[in-house]
Amino acid sequence: MKEALVSAGPIVTITDSPIPRPGPNQIVTKVVFSGSNPKDWKRPEWMSDKPPVNQGDDVSGVVHEVGEGVREFRKGDRVGAFHEMMAPGGSYAEYAVSWESTTFLLPENVSFEEGAAIPLAAMTAACGLYAKLRLPAPFLPNPNPTPLLIYGASSAVGYYTLQFALKSNLHPLICVAGRAAKHIEPLLDRSKGDTIVDYRQEDAKVVEDLKKALGGKKLEHAYDAVSEKGSYQNIAQVLSHTTGKITFVLPGKKYDDLPAGIEKSVTRVGDVHGTPDDLKEFGYVYFRYISKGLAEGWFRAQPYEVVEGGLEGVQKGLEGLKEGRASAVKYIFKISDTPGVGS
Repeated sequence: MKEALVSAGPIVTITDSPIPRPGPNQIVTKVVFSGSNPKDWKRPEWMSDKPPVNQGDDVSGVVHEVGEGVREFRKGDRVGAFHEMMAPGGSYAEYAVSWESTTFLLPENVSFEEGAAIPLAAMTAACGLYAKLRLPAPFLPNPNPTPLLIYGASSAVGYYTLQFALKSNLHPLICVAGRAAKHIEPLLDRSKGDTIVDYRQEDAKVVEDLKKALGGKKLEHAYDAVSEKGSYQNIAQVLSHTTGKITFVLPGKKYDDLPAGIEKSVTRVGDVHGTPDDLKEFGYVYFRYISKGLAEGWFRAQPYEVVEGGLEGVQKGLEGLKEGRASAVKYIFKISDTPGVGS
């Protein structure tokens, strides 16, 4: 099979590899579309001394083979899946490997294109809201609306965070976004105080607008889907310094310049594969809930753009991510468009 390996640059090399076989509790999927994520170009730069690997983690396709112990899936099922990061069998290939717990049925009303835009970012949103910030689960009644600030609400993670937050009755939703703000506007309930603050203003004006949006309400929860460029410094000026909780999406930073009373956490989506925190059961539950939400229509994939060339388009897509050309859009790749690959 054809497989794309990513090294620093990003530089992508297409190679021929054997079709993977599933181990116990694993699934091999014939990939129809693969999605991309910023970590796909960042990790090779952080680990430039390591050999290039297949960095793809967003899988959308048809089950090809299941391993021993797999109960929920069978050959021919339409699925989405989150591949275990840095493990063999990534989604930049004709066939990809995933664990049963991080695989979910793709409802018939959801396209393979949409399926490739969901797994990693949607699960990152769920982990941050419910495993880190410990906000009310979306499947439990929450009669008391809870304010939430989402910094980077029009990003992939932010967009899914917003959808979960609505299901959890979190209001007002203070959504910090820029030129892609119109992307999230239809989701907001202005009657409940939901609003958008433009981060492109001077920091002082951003903070002023955040305070105005809160209308005197105490803010105790913030999801920082940006975690750089002054985002959390602005959040710290409106978040409670005694009971506030904030979660970040960028690992490897200290975030020390925050008041000591604010509870800090880093959302690591890899925890659903068991390291360093064990959220395997969490991932199992929420991927199935995502599948339910997709079928019912209250959970939707973010907008996407198909990059031409299949696997040969991966380098162009990752360059676009690195250069910041993707605004409220997920770059995805149709594997059968790869030269030398059949449909």
